[in-house]
Amino acid sequence: MKNEAKPRVYDILAKAFMQEDVRTCFALLGDANMNWAARLSEQGCRMVYVRHEHCALAAAMAYARKNCDVGVATVTCGPGVTQLITALPAAVRAHLPLVVFAGEALLKSGWYNQGIDQAPLITATGAAYHSLHMPERMPVAVRDAFLQARRERRPVVIGVPFDLQTRPWDGPADLPRPSHKLLPRPSPIPPHPDDVANAAQLVAGAERVVVFAGLGPVEAKAGAACRALAAKTGGLLSTTLPARGLFHDDPFCIGISGSFTPEVGLDYLAQADLVIAVGCSLAYHAGGGGQLWPKAKMLQIDIDPVAVSQGQEVARHHLRADARLGVEALTAALPTRNRSWRSDAMAARIRDAKPDSHVFEIESGLLDPRHVVEALEEALPHDWEMVNSGGHCSWFFAQMPSRPQEKFLTIREFGAIGNGISFAMGVAAARPDRTVVLFDGDGSLMMHVQELETIKRHRLNILIVVMNDGAYGSELHKLRSEGMPEDGSVFGYCDFAGIARGFGLAGKTIKNLDDVPKLVAEFAASGGAAVWDFHVSNKVVSPTIRRAHPHPAKETRG
Repeated sequence: MKNEAKPRVYDILAKAFMQEDVRTCFALLGDANMNWAARLSEQGCRMVYVRHEHCALAAAMAYARKNCDVGVATVTCGPGVTQLITALPAAVRAHLPLVVFAGEALLKSGWYNQGIDQAPLITATGAAYHSLHMPERMPVAVRDAFLQARRERRPVVIGVPFDLQTRPWDGPADLPRPSHKLLPRPSPIPPHPDDVANAAQLVAGAERVVVFAGLGPVEAKAGAACRALAAKTGGLLSTTLPARGLFHDDPFCIGISGSFTPEVGLDYLAQADLVIAVGCSLAYHAGGGGQLWPKAKMLQIDIDPVAVSQGQEVARHHLRADARLGVEALTAALPTRNRSWRSDAMAARIRDAKPDSHVFEIESGLLDPRHVVEALEEALPHDWEMVNSGGHCSWFFAQMPSRPQEKFLTIREFGAIGNGISFAMGVAAARPDRTVVLFDGDGSLMMHVQELETIKRHRLNILIVVMNDGAYGSELHKLRSEGMPEDGSVFGYCDFAGIARGFGLAGKTIKNLDDVPKLVAEFAASGGAAVWDFHVSNKVVSPTIRRAHPHPAKETRG
């Protein structure tokens, strides 16, 4: 090591991470992690140095989802750790494997101004916390943290007092076997024949079937099997929001089921008499309680099927199996039926219907957010990576039905806005040869707009599309629905194009949607990063808000 006759503990800890095949780390440095991070960088790990600790973890979340592997982030002790508390619950609920090197306060000092009991904070989020206080065992503890993250599919935070990190290394010369060489490789679970027979009997008696897929079929590569099941039953296809696009080119896919269901999907789900949920959690926002399909029985195909989810009774019929093996076995067991819910007219309606046909009065000089999405859907190349953030605008941005699932990412399990720019950075790091498009709202982007500097410095190829309604849209529409004052939810139209240019990026305020195809072509030719600011009317209320919070303003169908 440079200027050192003997390695330090942080040298060995960095080697232990590198042995776990860590190739990218999202970092914000401080006393308790900077020496370790410097050594990690020297050993060949790509370091993405962000401007806020939350963003380091959120970027690692997207990186983990995109690469189907452990995401790694590092922050300093104390205030660095407390900044993680919003992102960690989302990572836990999204079942994302992460390892965070957080450091800890000095052990030798009786008092340290950044000292805090970190473990209870971390474990309260559902993540695991490991205090590493015995240097000789630290490499094994690092390996075990990765093993736990992989096996349990949740975040693990490592705390190492930074005075221990600087000690000379007196432990063994050899590192332990890495977790990826120890982790069991379980084979996909096949279904039991009796369960297949019972499920086949249930399906055979149904007239209007919807095959509803989550991320389970994505991971199990069961998309084709789900299509075959829907075709044999004469039924329709749908997905959860994270699995959006799995059936993007199937004429009988009605889009997302849940809070973001388009109009035609709501109609057909209400007619369904059986929903076959494949590899999805049946969460409330996905319609798991049956609120979108009141006439339907539910059959769940999953390696861990449940009867109750988020306090609701969801499925009474279950087939325990890997998504692909379970669906294939069920399809094979079904008799060929002569009747079909499908028709050419249905396919035409699914293809041609607008996601939301309500008509709103749009102020002069502002855009309808639905028209913005239509223009982007038409103009953006299909091989660009799409990242959908949170907030009111996300309903509109979810309505891009021609996009394949492998080019789409959203993580929304904790209901927090402000994550979009971090997720886009994580996807850009995971897919450095691709253009990433972030769809975000003005309120969400403002929470971590400082990361524009990170994007510029690391030369990340990200186009940020801002749906700017000058407000926190969800809160604004909820306040209006109750006749409450709007103060605190309306802020005016900030100049995101000017802000982008201030950070050294390209910035444009787009007022004419006819310009979008030309702008897309120019950006595709130039690459780099840019912010496009679309000023939209806050009179347009998403169907999700309209259903949950009926609006006093008059609305008509077009």
